[in-house]
Amino acid sequence: MGDNMTCITEFTLLGFALDATIQMLLFGLFSLFYVFTLLGNGVILGLISLDSRLHTALYFFLSHLAIIDIAYACNTVPQMLDLPSPAKPISFAGCMTQTFLFLTFAYAECLLLAVLSYEQYVAICHPPPQYSVIVSWSICITLVVISWAGGSLLALVHVGLVLRLLFCGLHEINHFFEILSVLKLACADTWLNQVVIFVASVFVLVGPLCLVLVSSTRILVAILRMQSGEGRRKAFSTCCSHLCVIGLFFGSAIVMHTAPKSSHLAEDPFPVLQFFQPMLNPLIYSLRNTEVKGALQRALFKESHFQLE
Repeated sequence: MGDNMTCITEFTLLGFALDATIQMLLFGLFSLFYVFTLLGNGVILGLISLDSRLHTALYFFLSHLAIIDIAYACNTVPQMLDLPSPAKPISFAGCMTQTFLFLTFAYAECLLLAVLSYEQYVAICHPPPQYSVIVSWSICITLVVISWAGGSLLALVHVGLVLRLLFCGLHEINHFFEILSVLKLACADTWLNQVVIFVASVFVLVGPLCLVLVSSTRILVAILRMQSGEGRRKAFSTCCSHLCVIGLFFGSAIVMHTAPKSSHLAEDPFPVLQFFQPMLNPLIYSLRNTEVKGALQRALFKESHFQLE
């Protein structure tokens, strides 16, 4: 057995097994999505930092969501933009680093979306005096730190368990960033890795999703009890924007984890679904949010007024 084991220093990412025409088409689409992701989330960050009216708990959380989306896209999409070359080597250290960052951003976004659900629940179900106490700045900072630290810690556990394994035989990965594909190349028993992945998935997917469903139900009940039609419309619009983001993220994650895998994972389109999330988040929150649109109009008006002077 020891003779068949080799010290792997790099992996080969096979990518998508498609013909050259489709690969070039995907290259153009992914490039477009990448630009929109960076531009959209960058605009959201700029508006939140420049407009004092957006210096609230909600937009503090949304700014960190935008940071996660930018980092998430920068960590994964550049590998996909190298589609014209069918096989791309990546060092073992680079693979572990990319896996750590990918898992950190994914887990942190799961936890942050649960935090956003909590903020929405408090904003709609509690009057302003109670809201400012329940969602104080110290609590906001604590929740954000927990989201980032929790995501980093879980990712570190996964990578640490992978580093203890021995790899042998083929070193080709039919995927861009799936940790299970790396585990398939290990010669040792990966039972502990599988258990930790399952427990972590339950913790960051099922737990936050249940919290989101409970908070959304209570929010819906509170909205239906509102006497003011304008207040009901505004609350429902804000809630719908958040639920769209929740549905996209958790829906794609559940599909990825429950859909039957083909023998060629590179041909499986489900992982690509997660790349749309960072691009759509700023569109959903800006198009349905009057405060963001107002901040954008004020920023554009100041810029045009400055140029006229």
